[in-house]
Amino acid sequence: MNNEKVIAEINKLKKEKNAVILAHNYQLPEIQDIADFVGDSLGLSQEAGRTDADLIVFCGVHFMAETASIISPNKKVIIPDLEAGCSLADSITIEQLKEWKKEHPDALVLCYVNTTAAIKAESDYCVTSSNAVKVVESIPEEKEILFLPDRFLGGYILAKTGRKNFHIWKGACHVHEKIGDINLAEIQNQNPDAEILIHPECGCSTSCMLKSEVFADCSKMSIYSTEGMMRHVNKSKAQKFIIATEKGILHRMKKENPSKEFLPVSEDSICEYMKLITLEKLLEALKEEKFEVKVPDELAIKAQIPIQRMLKIV
Repeated sequence: MNNEKVIAEINKLKKEKNAVILAHNYQLPEIQDIADFVGDSLGLSQEAGRTDADLIVFCGVHFMAETASIISPNKKVIIPDLEAGCSLADSITIEQLKEWKKEHPDALVLCYVNTTAAIKAESDYCVTSSNAVKVVESIPEEKEILFLPDRFLGGYILAKTGRKNFHIWKGACHVHEKIGDINLAEIQNQNPDAEILIHPECGCSTSCMLKSEVFADCSKMSIYSTEGMMRHVNKSKAQKFIIATEKGILHRMKKENPSKEFLPVSEDSICEYMKLITLEKLLEALKEEKFEVKVPDELAIKAQIPIQRMLKIV
């Protein structure tokens, strides 16, 4: 079946089943194009919470579908490929978190949204790269904080807020970690007319923000979440951008800004898990309503508390 027929069948089934397709910014172009909503983790969580659809088809990775299940427990949530996982979410286990909490019994636990439902259920707040700084700033200065699992986002938060008693887990996204090894100063020198936009999960984010000797000049380098990047390129007068995050977002950037030029900081900035979902898998999942992601009620109730706190601080 060619793509046109697959797309027609997906749209037909979507209407019949009152389904909504949610896609992350890192998904394949054809998945983004057929989705009802494309966005970052926070935006997708918000959309999952307000949709009137009976069936949520989540084109992202597993923890995102879990979050949708927690937010909308009365809706059926499916993911087109169960193998779509996340290296960052896998960088801490529930046993490790419980041990860490024992070492800091009076601390608040802040988990990044890139975590499993079990980790969220053991946390006090859930955050995204869009609102992490705001969430930390809303917590009294004297309160001890455990932040997990991304050490680069944690370092960014620490540098932005200057918090004391702020402990950071040593996890990382394998895609963003590799971006930290790239010489951004050299890229900037090669593209003097371009703005460089960096995701806070990148290994280079904190050092750029602090204008360390790693970079010759950070004046045209800015740090944004993926949705923050979208807002910036849509309003910026610049015509050329170097994007330091997973390259899937370039499709949406070009689509919304056809007259501007967008280049990935590296052609290798690809999350293989995000790319597992194809039109054919999406169609099959819709047909059979298979690969349901359902968080058990007891776990979902506990995990809903930090997620709702996240959604209130945007």
